[in-house]
Amino acid sequence: MELALLFSLIAIAGLLVLSALFSGSETALTASNRARIHHLLRKGNKRARTVTRLMETREHLIGAILLGNNLVNILASALATSILIGFFGDLGVAIATVVMTTLVLIFSEILPKTYALSNADRVALGVAPTIQVFVALFSPITRALNFVVSATLRLLGAGRGSSRIATASEEIRSTIDLHAREGEVVKHERDMLGSILDLTDVEVDEVMVHRGNMFAVNVDDATSSLVEQILSSPYTRVPVWRNDPDNIVGIVHVKDLLKALHNHQGPLDDLDVMAVINEPWFVPETTSLRQQLNAFRRRRAHVALVVDEYGTLMGLVTLEDILEEIVGDIADEHDVPAPTVRALGDGSYIVEGGTTIRDLNRLFDWNLPDEEAATVAGLVIYNAQVIPEVGQIFAFYDFRFEVLRRHRNRIVSLRVTPPTKQRAEAS
Repeated sequence: MELALLFSLIAIAGLLVLSALFSGSETALTASNRARIHHLLRKGNKRARTVTRLMETREHLIGAILLGNNLVNILASALATSILIGFFGDLGVAIATVVMTTLVLIFSEILPKTYALSNADRVALGVAPTIQVFVALFSPITRALNFVVSATLRLLGAGRGSSRIATASEEIRSTIDLHAREGEVVKHERDMLGSILDLTDVEVDEVMVHRGNMFAVNVDDATSSLVEQILSSPYTRVPVWRNDPDNIVGIVHVKDLLKALHNHQGPLDDLDVMAVINEPWFVPETTSLRQQLNAFRRRRAHVALVVDEYGTLMGLVTLEDILEEIVGDIADEHDVPAPTVRALGDGSYIVEGGTTIRDLNRLFDWNLPDEEAATVAGLVIYNAQVIPEVGQIFAFYDFRFEVLRRHRNRIVSLRVTPPTKQRAEAS
């Protein structure tokens, strides 16, 4: 009798250990860092390969763990009830319920799950080979159970959706924001990482230089005048037009022009500038920055001309424009600093009309919409539905916009006052 009791107690202890294994494994495998596991997998870690394989068949994994957990818990409770009934009679059922609930809750649920949550990657790698055996062992039963579950969900009209709630991009963005709030990622780094993720959603017309601000030269001008204009500009690649400023016939590279000047014999005006002009490259305004960046790399080009659906010239986009969208403004020794935003003492800002909404949002952590307009001037005109007069004040999205200067139909500068809370945070 005493030997049978000893074996039963040892069996209960072993079953509680197995229950802890199943509980901890479920937590560790589902909470493990997928990026770290993937990194270890690429380095050839066999246990990482096992973890990845298990997570690829998550339904079978969860089914096997739950099946094993319930089996060992029920069996342990049955053994404990049998022992205590022998000592206390019918009262042993109540005692067994209290004792086993306490033991299972503490040693098979809370303790292993807490530890696994704190050491998810290490525990997942450690238990993966063992859990893989149980998954294979319980596979026929879990497949049958999954079939019953799927059939039941279909009958209830709640079929299993295959789409994930959050895409990988959203997960990465959420992780970046979380680390930024915790102070592990500085604002500039957060903006850079977020901008990389936005390359697919932002189109070239949102970052291009508008045709009204493009620097271009007339190929019909005297060569001496062309050379003077090009060399006095801060640009190394200059659009060339003929008859009409919108009729771009090519792009001249300063290096090619200097080489031609070096090799030219005779009067400067006899130099044929068209001989050193490269063919223009036109891209639609709906091209995403990611597509354009890849196109720049394929063509080994730095400049493209942006046109709308009718073929009308909209502006010019450069490789630097896309890089600045990621890392912020890039200035060299030839750039002329032109501040577009100036802070005032009362918490408002003087903003040039051509400043992009994306730049303002990134600079001040604002949430102004940029779906309908790329610039702050465009946003005001879109919402006002009129061309504002100087001095007019508008209130949109809890912001206050006052038109300060206007040139013809273009808003040159505005005074933007953010909501009170954001002004307080900025100060």
